[in-house]
Amino acid sequence: MSRGLIYAGMAIGGYVGWWAGDYIGFGLLGCFLVSSVGSFAGVYLAWWVMEQYLG
Repeated sequence: MSRGLIYAGMAIGGYVGWWAGDYIGFGLLGCFLVSSVGSFAGVYLAWWVMEQYLG
């Protein structure tokens, strides 16, 4: 379950980051970098949820 939650957090965070980079008007590289930060934030949030509520 933990791997699935982390993967979901990474995918959702990456999507939100890409959307935010595109909304701001960054180019391809900028969207990629913001998406990477969003993926990291999603993994961290998923880990935090697992620690607080599932573990």
